[in-house]
Amino acid sequence: RPGRGAQPMQVVAVRLTAGELDALDAAAAKRDMTRSEAIRAALAHFAA
Repeated sequence: RPGRGAQPMQVVAVRLTAGELDALDAAAAKRDMTRSEAIRAALAHFAA
């Protein structure tokens, strides 16, 4: 799958519980985002 922007994307594996994954999916759906978009947004907020 092509990456976003000019820089190549890296794949990072993360282990989540079923509850964490459900919460992630619910938060992403509420904001009309993909899982990856929601994770990127959360990381940007955390790193700010």
